[in-house]
Amino acid sequence: MAGLTKDTPYPTEIKLHQKSRILDIAFSDGKTFQFPCEFLRVYSPSAEVSGHGPGQEVLQTGKKMVSIVKIEPVGNYAIQLNFTDGHNTGLYSWDLLYNFGLNQDKMWQRYLQRMEEAGASREPASRTNTAPHSCK
Repeated sequence: MAGLTKDTPYPTEIKLHQKSRILDIAFSDGKTFQFPCEFLRVYSPSAEVSGHGPGQEVLQTGKKMVSIVKIEPVGNYAIQLNFTDGHNTGLYSWDLLYNFGLNQDKMWQRYLQRMEEAGASREPASRTNTAPHSCK
């Protein structure tokens, strides 16, 4: 099972910076990674996002301002993240997070490329102005 091999580095510290929307994870081998909440959300390991196999990924749009509201431990091998947009499925195992850290730059560039190709935006959908107009 993912994250359970004896060679997989494990987190020694997990710290969420709510203002900057960054999740810092320090691993047992000394490596430290900083993950924007948006990155973790758009690369969620849930079936809803990653599909059930290669090529079935669902492009996540409008997630620029998403944050993490809760981090829940899952056994000794993973965490489950609860995001401000209501998404809370998918287990982030230690090996997955470590792999994300090693490949974050490439993964982010791929995401930006996919967004551009789709003509999509990272910005949240704008709300229609529903403020009442004053009549004089």
